[in-house]
Amino acid sequence: MLHLLKKKLTWTAATALLALAVIVSGCGQPAKNNANGADTEPSGESQSSDVRKVTHAMGEAEIKGNPVRIVVLTNEGTEALLALGIKPVGAVKSWTGDPWYDHIKADMEGVTVVGDESQPNLELIASLKPDLIIGNKLRQEEVYEQLKAFAPTVFSETLRGAWQSNFKLYAEAVGKVEEGDKIIADYDARTADFKGKAGDKLNQKVSVVRFMAGKTRIYLGDTFTGLAFSKLGITRPDSQKGYKDTFVEEITKERIPEVDADMLFYFTYETGDGKATQMEEEMMKDPLWQSLNVVKNNKAIRVNDAIWNTAGGVIAANLMLDELYDIYEIAK
Repeated sequence: MLHLLKKKLTWTAATALLALAVIVSGCGQPAKNNANGADTEPSGESQSSDVRKVTHAMGEAEIKGNPVRIVVLTNEGTEALLALGIKPVGAVKSWTGDPWYDHIKADMEGVTVVGDESQPNLELIASLKPDLIIGNKLRQEEVYEQLKAFAPTVFSETLRGAWQSNFKLYAEAVGKVEEGDKIIADYDARTADFKGKAGDKLNQKVSVVRFMAGKTRIYLGDTFTGLAFSKLGITRPDSQKGYKDTFVEEITKERIPEVDADMLFYFTYETGDGKATQMEEEMMKDPLWQSLNVVKNNKAIRVNDAIWNTAGGVIAANLMLDELYDIYEIAK
């Protein structure tokens, strides 16, 4: 996610010509408002003359009616749309999955893959004739001007620690503020319910470890799990107190004892080359890992990387919370 470098994107003459062609060919044609691109007349809402101004990370966007052909350029944005009952016509691929995470693939059937977060395919986006594009300044600032030539474009500011505020922005952009507020309120109510029912179980100190190609990290602070744990009242072991304001702490084998805790959740960011899985296996076979009290007590629990970190959206947040209810043996 944030560790991936943003690739430089260029605006080509071919893209400019295609954008013009899209505008010209779109005149007088019936709208296409589903992921498969079937010709259908737009709803009355989408044809509304009402124009909403949405303030976002790159300025202000004017959005007419309620958009029906939406292209989304972040994984957490994809989850936001699905949670709001909207299937995008185009979306960047999931960081892992082929092309979507397992927990959303059933809802993404027929959606066009438009590259990935760090390199969206501009020509393909234009060809989908979107009436709204949702993206992120951290990921796509360099191509914002090109994107807004295709359709009104709304960018969130960042991804780290911001999924709830981003979700509210996306809900505003698609004209579903009330639905969005309810979804967030429901999630917050669930976290409060968990915290209230957990009681003394929250005295347990918890570590979060992620294995990657050539790296092992302790996840802290404003990571996806870190934000959730803060709401839930889940705290870290004393050995990690010095990392209070740290996003992640990368460790070597010699520092394995720092992950010891009453409970440990670990996940692996495997992209298909096997290197992250190799790192996981190497670390877990190490005598220092085997000597951890949390391992000896069978409290080191493997969880899904997409849900616990990489997807980063509202659907994953609720799925992670479902798992925590089960792991802590708390009635939902």
